[in-house]
Amino acid sequence: MSDHDKTPRQPSARTWTRLGLGALGGLLAGGAALAVAESAAAAVRPQSGPVVAVGAAAIDRTPTAVKNWAIRTFGADDKLVLQLGILAVLTLFALALGAFAARHRRTGAAGVLVFGVVGAAAALGRPDSTGVTDALPSVLGAMAGAALLYVLVGLLPPACREAPGERGERGQQTEQGERGGGWDRRRFVAAATTAAAASAGAGVLGRALSGAGGREAVASRKNVTLPPPGSRAPAVPRRARVGVDGVSSFFTPNSDFYRVDTALVVPKVDAATWRLRVHGDGVDRERTLTFDDLLRRELIERDITLTCVSNEVGGPYVGNARWIGVRLAGLLEECGVRRPSQGGPADQLVARSVDGMTIGSPVEDVMDGRDAMLALGMNGEPLPFDHGFPVRMLVPGLYGYVSACKWIEEIELTTFDAYDAYWVKRDWAREAPVKTQSRIDTPKPFARPKGGTVMVAGVAWAQHRGIDKVEIRVDDGPWREATLAAEDSSDTWRQWSYAWPATKGGHTLTVRATDRTGEAQTERRTRTVPDGASGWHSVVVTVE
Repeated sequence: MSDHDKTPRQPSARTWTRLGLGALGGLLAGGAALAVAESAAAAVRPQSGPVVAVGAAAIDRTPTAVKNWAIRTFGADDKLVLQLGILAVLTLFALALGAFAARHRRTGAAGVLVFGVVGAAAALGRPDSTGVTDALPSVLGAMAGAALLYVLVGLLPPACREAPGERGERGQQTEQGERGGGWDRRRFVAAATTAAAASAGAGVLGRALSGAGGREAVASRKNVTLPPPGSRAPAVPRRARVGVDGVSSFFTPNSDFYRVDTALVVPKVDAATWRLRVHGDGVDRERTLTFDDLLRRELIERDITLTCVSNEVGGPYVGNARWIGVRLAGLLEECGVRRPSQGGPADQLVARSVDGMTIGSPVEDVMDGRDAMLALGMNGEPLPFDHGFPVRMLVPGLYGYVSACKWIEEIELTTFDAYDAYWVKRDWAREAPVKTQSRIDTPKPFARPKGGTVMVAGVAWAQHRGIDKVEIRVDDGPWREATLAAEDSSDTWRQWSYAWPATKGGHTLTVRATDRTGEAQTERRTRTVPDGASGWHSVVVTVE
């Protein structure tokens, strides 16, 4: 055997061309599958689209530690990052599948159906699944993608033939030679271009259908006029604001209010068709209410600070707003519900959202006299879609994951022993009162203020208990009491300030708060799981 015969045979230029074009065909087929699927989802419902369905399934199965990392790292963009990650994985899969199909046409084309199986399974597995129709977008998209890949691979140059010009005879290439014995380059380019254009058109159609699907909900929100509340919030005291630059505004604008939830697509619910069902253990008179039913009831207006359990010490996931809504305890009492301390059989209220989220709240807390409500308005306008339009629930003093169900459509009275809500199944505590916390807003970490008097200021909160004292410590010195702004209510945060005689050099500023029960904020640092973070907030600055 000659040395030439021992040399491993290298893939020919024709082989590399075929694999590259196959990968391109896979990418086009994947794009077509997604475009068709998303267009079909717009006609069925946005939550049935494969990217949203797979993303929701990923969120449900992601370990809590990873979720917290994503929230800390990406903030409000965590869902966008997840969707981009899914698209990146799909892109790599499509490229690999297309290259494989270049050698195994039928098997490779059939592999596109994996897209459909995964997407359909994820859509059907959603807690808010409406049935078999949720699987249609993924199935239709996969069928379109498989057919396109099969056609495109059929137009590739044959795998075992030499490309034109590779033979010994190098005569002038003719149009027939350019076709390469079965490969019509023009037909492939035309088919690929047509597929890309059709996919783009399907994408545009899908966006148009999605927009049309949400127009009625948008119109219904524009048509809402909130009646004057029967019980108005007291005027905010003039001295509730410390007047220091850099401190969080007393009321958080709707556009800046934190949003932490699992919804990859914000539900757009038409207020005209929205319904709320109240039923379960101890409900003597089951009720189904419309949005207009709630508007006809006496409304209350309250200033309430909300906090997410995912908020790390010093974190941003806390905000204060003026809410308007219906007393939840009054509605439950009309249905015959009694508190457990008064003999009621249910100790848990399970709120269900239109997107399948479940939130479990202690019935005792909901009905103990605090201003728990079904909120219809936020800061003087109907709820924004991001924050739960048309109706959300909130209970002062409890973290959002056990109280603040957005896009609510059902209330079931049950027991903690009988049912674990979404987050409880993922190792969070069943009951989670907000912990006493404080935060330094200014100066910012690593700031370089000038020597002299430096105003240190921030906010502190202990909803439903109220803040009694805030103290500041510089380095390892003694604790000094800060000046508290006037209290609006025990359910809102309080601003505070401290005039610090700053000296040159590096310093660590630390804050702690004491609530009205006399309990001081603990120094012990804990993570957010299972019932909220604890610890003192500190910032390091350099005085120049």
